[in-house]
Amino acid sequence: MMNGKVACLSLILVSAGPAMANDSAYVDVSRDKCKIIVEEPGMYALMTCPGHGDYPVHFKEYDARQSFSFGHINKRYLNDAFESFFPFNHAGTMVEWRVAEGGTPVATILRWFIENPDPKTGESVPALEGQVLVVSKVAQKDDGKGCVAGYVDALANPDPNAVARKVADEVAPTFRCGVDQATFHGKRGDKAAEPNNELPD
Repeated sequence: MMNGKVACLSLILVSAGPAMANDSAYVDVSRDKCKIIVEEPGMYALMTCPGHGDYPVHFKEYDARQSFSFGHINKRYLNDAFESFFPFNHAGTMVEWRVAEGGTPVATILRWFIENPDPKTGESVPALEGQVLVVSKVAQKDDGKGCVAGYVDALANPDPNAVARKVADEVAPTFRCGVDQATFHGKRGDKAAEPNNELPD
């Protein structure tokens, strides 16, 4: 009888334990590794970049502002979506993919550098540069929608990567593109510029 109680207690303790965290995989999306689809230097660029497995990366640049989307993006989102920041900006080159048990990537984390302008001159200055970790939902074949699911100010939080991974694991997988609003998580400082999210209706 006692053994049965111990076994039952063990099952309760196991089920009450923390959920398994997703794994991380890192992929370099330096522009020289990307394939150019269309490019007008200094104006517009559309590229495909290395992804995770058969999940591609899509890159856009327009008027010195950059946008990334990930996974099996449908044609409508591929053509019309553009998610960036209002000031001039550029993204980093290392994508952190959050991969669920079974090997399916569910979210990505990528650092953006925001070229905030000096309010007196209107010119971008290094002292005002912001850094934001952008968490994106990865598009799956059965849905085709991938989009930004959250933001973390990389300068205002002591461990922004941990915050971003939490958003990637807990918010991004069930985030509804075009319905839910992507917000900042953790502290937000004055260098984390306002995002610009353009998604199809």
